Amino acid sequence: MSSVNAEDDVCDNNVCTELVFYVNGKKVTEPQPDPDWTLLWYLRKKLRLTGSKLGCSEGGCGACTVMVSKYNRKENKIIHLAVNACLAPVCSMHGLAVTTVEGIGSTKEKLHPVQERIAKAHGSQCGFCTPGIVMSMYTLLRSRQNIKYSDLEVAFQGNLCRCTGYRAIIEGYKTFTEDWELQRITNGTLNNSCTTNDNRFGTCAMGKDCCRNKTGTNEDESETQHIFDRSSFVPYHSSQEPIFPPELKLFDVYDNQYLIFKGKQSTWYRPTKLSTILALKEKNNDAKIVVGNTEVGVEVKFKHCVYPIIIMPNCIPDMNEITEKETGFTIGASVTLVEMENVFKKYINKLPQHKARTLVTIIDMLNWFAGKQIRNVASIGGNIMTGSPISDLNPILMSLKVKLNLLSKQGFRSVLMDETFFTGYRKTVVKPDEILLSIEIPYSEKYQYVQAYKQAKRREDDISIVTAAINVIFEDNTNIIKNITIAFGGMAPMTKIASQTSQSLIGEKWTEGILEKAYSYMLEELPLSPSAPGGNVQFRRTLTMSLFLKAFIAIAQQISNDYLHEDIIKPYHSSGADQFHGNMPKSSQYFDLVGDKQVKSDAVGRPIQHMSAFKQATGEAIYCDDMPVAENELYLAFVLSKKAHAKLISIDPSKALKEPGVVAFFSAKDITSHQNTIGPIFHDEELFASEKVISQGQTIGVVVAQDQASAQAAARKVNVEYEEIQPIIVTIEDAIKHNSFYPQYPKKMIKGDVEAIFQDKSNIIIEGQCRMGGQEHFYFETNAAFANPKKEDDELEIFCSSQHPSEIAKLAAHVLNIPINRIVARVKRLGGGFGGKESRGMLVALPVVLAAHRLNRPVRCMLDRDEDMQMTGTRHPFLIKYKVAATKEGKLMGAKVHIYNNAGYSIDLSGAVVERAMFHFSNAYYIPNVEVVGHVCRTNLPSNTAFRGFGGPQGMFGAENMIRDVACRLGKNVEELSRLNLYQDNLSTHFGQTLTHCTLQRCWDECIEKSDLATRKTNIEQFNKQHRWRKRGVSLVPTMFGIAFTEKLLNQAGALVLIYVDGSVLLSHGGTEMGQGLHTKMIQVASRTLGIDVSKIYISETATDKVPNTSATAASSGSDLNGMAVLQACETLVERLQPYKEKNPNGKWEQWVSAAYVDRVSLFATGFHATPDLGYNWKTNSGRAFNYYTYGVACSEVEIDCLSGDHQVRRTDIVMDLGTSLNPAIDIGQIEGAFIQGYGLFTLEELIYSPTGTLYSRGPGAYKIPGFGDIPQEFNVSLLKGAPNPRAVYSSKAVGEPPLFLASTVYFAIKEAIRAARADAGMPLDFYLESPATSARIRMACEDNITKKLNIPDPDSFVPWNVVP
Repeated sequence: MSSVNAEDDVCDNNVCTELVFYVNGKKVTEPQPDPDWTLLWYLRKKLRLTGSKLGCSEGGCGACTVMVSKYNRKENKIIHLAVNACLAPVCSMHGLAVTTVEGIGSTKEKLHPVQERIAKAHGSQCGFCTPGIVMSMYTLLRSRQNIKYSDLEVAFQGNLCRCTGYRAIIEGYKTFTEDWELQRITNGTLNNSCTTNDNRFGTCAMGKDCCRNKTGTNEDESETQHIFDRSSFVPYHSSQEPIFPPELKLFDVYDNQYLIFKGKQSTWYRPTKLSTILALKEKNNDAKIVVGNTEVGVEVKFKHCVYPIIIMPNCIPDMNEITEKETGFTIGASVTLVEMENVFKKYINKLPQHKARTLVTIIDMLNWFAGKQIRNVASIGGNIMTGSPISDLNPILMSLKVKLNLLSKQGFRSVLMDETFFTGYRKTVVKPDEILLSIEIPYSEKYQYVQAYKQAKRREDDISIVTAAINVIFEDNTNIIKNITIAFGGMAPMTKIASQTSQSLIGEKWTEGILEKAYSYMLEELPLSPSAPGGNVQFRRTLTMSLFLKAFIAIAQQISNDYLHEDIIKPYHSSGADQFHGNMPKSSQYFDLVGDKQVKSDAVGRPIQHMSAFKQATGEAIYCDDMPVAENELYLAFVLSKKAHAKLISIDPSKALKEPGVVAFFSAKDITSHQNTIGPIFHDEELFASEKVISQGQTIGVVVAQDQASAQAAARKVNVEYEEIQPIIVTIEDAIKHNSFYPQYPKKMIKGDVEAIFQDKSNIIIEGQCRMGGQEHFYFETNAAFANPKKEDDELEIFCSSQHPSEIAKLAAHVLNIPINRIVARVKRLGGGFGGKESRGMLVALPVVLAAHRLNRPVRCMLDRDEDMQMTGTRHPFLIKYKVAATKEGKLMGAKVHIYNNAGYSIDLSGAVVERAMFHFSNAYYIPNVEVVGHVCRTNLPSNTAFRGFGGPQGMFGAENMIRDVACRLGKNVEELSRLNLYQDNLSTHFGQTLTHCTLQRCWDECIEKSDLATRKTNIEQFNKQHRWRKRGVSLVPTMFGIAFTEKLLNQAGALVLIYVDGSVLLSHGGTEMGQGLHTKMIQVASRTLGIDVSKIYISETATDKVPNTSATAASSGSDLNGMAVLQACETLVERLQPYKEKNPNGKWEQWVSAAYVDRVSLFATGFHATPDLGYNWKTNSGRAFNYYTYGVACSEVEIDCLSGDHQVRRTDIVMDLGTSLNPAIDIGQIEGAFIQGYGLFTLEELIYSPTGTLYSRGPGAYKIPGFGDIPQEFNVSLLKGAPNPRAVYSSKAVGEPPLFLASTVYFAIKEAIRAARADAGMPLDFYLESPATSARIRMACEDNITKKLNIPDPDSFVPWNVVP
C-alpha cells in the first residue's frame, strides 16, 4: 500500500491535520488524532468523561449513546442525532458538537428532567445502561416537539437494559409524550389546574393529588399512582437547553476543510471534492469508504482488521444529496438511512398512493433495521457495498433491480442491482478503483406492488434470519402477473433473486393456485446444505415459502381493495399478512400503602427510590473501570485457548514481549502448581492452563502493557501450539455417551415408595423429557478488576466487580501465598451480576492481582464483551427425564426423575446448582413419593456457573412439563390439575421440610381473579376459530422458591454501623450493590431501627476490611442476612443511646449522639446474623433446607404468527407473596426485571456452540436479550397483602430469584397457541418443544403443508453447524 499525499495530486486546498469539535459546550482541539480512536475511548480516556459506558463495542446495547449535533446549512436548522460512541470514530466528529450525559445535568448543580424522571420512576437499577437510555431520550426531546409514544419506541430500539424489565423506564418517560397527556384527558381525570399553557408539563399545585398521578386504573384497587410522584417532576422547557456552539453555526470553516489525520496504523481522509476520492481509490484500491463506521468499526474491534486508508465522504455533495426525479429518487451513497427515511416520509404524504408503495416498503423495513443510533449514521451505500447476505434492505433493492451509479478515474457507469450484482460472499461487480456514487430508487407503478418481510430472533434491532422481498406488476386492472421478482436474504452467501421461481409465475393469476407452484420452484432454487453456516436450515427453507405466503396474502388484499373489488383471501386467512407492532403498554402495581400509618422518618415499606439512582442517571456513579488512572498503571490482556481439548505443545510470548509498551507475560510457569489451582469450592481448575486446555476461552497466559490497545495487540502475538485430543464433549448427550460426569455425583433424594406407586394399576404412568437451554448473564458491566499494591508488607487493594469480594480476597491470598489480612477487596457497585460475578470474577481478578504484586505497579483489566462471553460461562443447560404417576382424577402420586446439567470444564458451583434443581423439581406441587437423581456433566465448554434461580427454574420446568403431560393424557384442564396438586400448610416436601405460612393457594386464586382468566380463555378460543395464521394461548404457572443457601455455613452475615459526632451514620455490611437495591433497603432498615431519616445514613462500599468472611450476595438472601445483621448492630446502638433519650425526651438525634460521645459511650457497633434452625441432611433426606419460601403465580397470554414463528406477549399478571415489603418499588422492579430476564431465557436467548466447542454467540449481534419492544402489552404486578413473614427482617421476604420462573408462563402459553395451530392443520396435539421457544422452534412446531414439503436429513449424514449444549 503506497503512502498517499493526495493533496499533491488534486485541487483540494485548506488541508487540516488537527481535530476540532465541541464536547458539552467546550471546544476540544486534538493535534494528533488517531483514526483508530473511537469517540467513546476519547471521551473516557482523554477527557475522563466516564458517564458514557462501554457495553459491547458493536453498537448493540446503547450504553455508550451520546448526542451528536450539527448545523444543516441547507435547511438552516440544528440536527441532533443519538449515536453509538463505541463505533463512531473520533475523527468523524470534526466540526460537530457532542453532548454526553454529564453535559445535561448533575446532582451537584441541577438534574435535567430526563435524568430526574428515570430515577424517580425507579427506572435505574444497576445503572450501567442508564446514561445511554437518558441520552436517547434527551436526543428525542431535542429533536422533536409533541412526542408520541411511537417516537419513544423508535428512540429506544437501540438501547437494552438487563435489570429493570423496561416498564419503569417507559412509565417515567411517557410523561414527556402527548399521548400521556391525552390519556389523562380521555380518562376524564385532567383538571384545569394542569392544562393551562403556562403549566403544561409543569408542577401542579395539587401536589401528590395531581391528576397526573392518576393512571386510569380503578384507584380503589391499584396503588400505581403512589409508586412514584409524577407531580414532583421538574417541568421541561426546551428554552432551558444549552445553546449550540455559535462558532459551528456561524462559520462553515470546519465543513470545508480537507482532513488528513495520520495514526499509527491508518490515515483518515475527509476530502471535499469527488476528484480527491477517485484519486485516493485509484492509488489505494483497498481504501475503505466509511460513513457510519457501523460495519468497519466491528471488523476493526473484533476481527482485528487494519485498514491503512480510510475515506469519509460526508463532505462530497454528490454523495450526500437526495434528488427527486420524475421516475423516483437519486440517493447519494453517503446519505444516511435516517435522512432517506425522513425524505421518503415527506413524499409518502404528497404522492399518489400507488407511486409511494416502494417507499412505504423501504420505510417499513427500516423500522426493523438495527437501532436508531445505527440508522442515524449508517449509509444506504454502505449497506449495499458491505454485501451482507442477511441484509434487510438489499433484498428489496434487488427485487426492484435498482440502478447503481459507479464512478472511477476511468469514468462513470451504471449497473443494475440484479442477479449479477453479487459475485460471491461480500463481493460485487464494483471494480476496486470504483466508488458507489448514488442509487436510483424508482416510484412504483399503478399496478405494481412491493412487499417485504423479515424474520429475526428479536423483532427490534436484530439481524435477519431470512428476509423476503416480492415485487410484482400486474396486467392493467387484472390479477394476472405481468412481471415478478422475488429476492431473499439469508438463503445463500449473498442476497439471492429466485429467478426461476419468478419466471415460472409470469402470466399466472394471483390466486391460491400459484402457491404450490412457487413453493416447488423455491425448494429447487433455494437449497441449503444441512451444515450451512447460520444453522436453522429447515426453518430458513420454511421461511422462504412462509414469507412468500404472507406477501401473497398482503398483495391479494391490496389489489382487492384498490381495483379488483373481489375477495381473493378468505377472512380466516387474512391475518397471515400481518406483522406484530407495539402499542403503548399498560401496567398497574398493587401493594400495601404505608402512608401515615408510621412516623415519617420510618422508611421501611415506603417506595423510595434507589439511593444511587440520581448519580446513575447523571453518569456520576463510579464503576470499577471508571476509577481514575493511577500513576504508573498497566493494563492486562488475556491469551485464551482456541481449542476445546488439546495438549499445549508450546507457549511462545517472545514476539509479544518485543512489542512497544509490553512489560511482562505471565503463565503457569510463573507460579507453583498449588497456587495455580483455584476454584470457589473445590480447587479443580487452573488459573493458567499448564499442560493441556479443556475448553475454548480458558486462560493460557496474560500480557501486561502500558495500555489496553498495546496489551491486546501483543496478546494476539503470543504463539500457542496445540495437539488436539479427542473426544470433544460439548452436549449433555455427549457426556452421557462418554460417561463424563463429576465424581461427587450422582446424588439422590428418595421419599416414599415410588416403585409401588408405578405398579399400582389404578394410576396412569407417563414418561417424558424436557430440555432447557443455557443463558448468558449479559450483565452490562463486564468483569473488571483493578489492583493497587501498597508497596510494603505485601499489602494490596483490589477493586473488583464481584458479588463475592471475600472470595476474591481469599483466592488472591492463595495465588500470592500471603495471608488474607494483607488484602482488601472493595466493591463500590456492580453494573449487574445475576450470579455471573459470584465465582467467575476470579478469572479476571486473580491474574490482575498476580501482575500487580509481581510488578509492584497498579494493574487494570476490564473484559471486552466477546471475551467475557467466551470465558465466564452461562446458566447451565439442563436435560430432565421423568416418569410420573397420577390418579385418574389427576392427583400426582409419584415421580422418578433424572436431572442432568452441563457443568463445563470445572465443577465451580454446578453441584449446588443441580442440587437446587433437585429441591425444586416438583415446583409448587405435592408429590408424596419421589426418587430424584442429579447428574453433573463434565464437558469441554467454559465452566457454567450461578445465574438467577441457581438451578431452581430448570427443576421447576420439569414439574410444569409433568403436570401438563398428565393433563393432556387425562384430557383435563391444566389449571384445575395444578390447583388440585398445590402445596398447602403442614404438607411435607420431598426433602422432608414441613410447610408453614404457605400462601400458594391465595396467590393462585388472586391471580385467576385479577387476570380475568375465564373470560379471556373464551375470547382466545373465539379468536383462534377466526384466524388460521394467528393463534393465541394463555397459561398459569405457580412458583415456590426456597430461600437460603443450601450450604448451611453460608447463611451468615455481618454489619458495622458507625455514628459520627454530627449524627451522620456510616453503614457497612457484607452485601454488594448490583442494582437490586440492597444498600437502599439496608438504609431503610437502619432508618426504622435508629428512628432517623434516611438522609442521615450513608453506605459507601462493600469492603473486606470492614466486614470480613462474608458470603456472596446471592441466593436472594442479601436483604435477609445483611438486614438482620444491620438490625442487630443498630439495636445495640439504640440501647446505648436510650439513657440519653430518656434524659432528654424532646431532644434531637444529634443531641443524644453528642451527649453519648461526651460520656465516652461507644458509637459504633457490629451486628452478626446466622439464620437459625437451618440444615439439611443428604443421608437421611431430612432437616430444614430453607428458611422459608417465596410464593408467586403468573398468568400470561401470547399471540403467535404461525407463518414466521414470531410472537407477542399480550398480557401478564403476577401475584407475589413478598411478606411485608421493605420497599415495594424496588421489589416490583425486581419482579419485573426477573420476569423479563426469564422471558429471555424461555423464548429469545439461545447459546450457539459449534460441535467443536466454539461459542458463536459472543455479543449482542448474535445473542439477543429482550428489548423495550418485547415487554407484555399489559403488565400487572400485585404484592399479596396481609401476609407478613415471621422469619426475615421486618416481616419481609426475598425477591431476587423467585419471580424469574414465572416467565415460563410465556413459554407454556406459546405451546398452547402452537397446539391450536396444529389442531387447525390436523396435526397431533402432543408435540415436543425445547426451551427457549425461539421463532425457529415455534414455526417448525406449527407443522402444516409447508413444513411437510421438507425432507428431514439423516442426522448421521452431515456435521451440523451448531449443537445444543
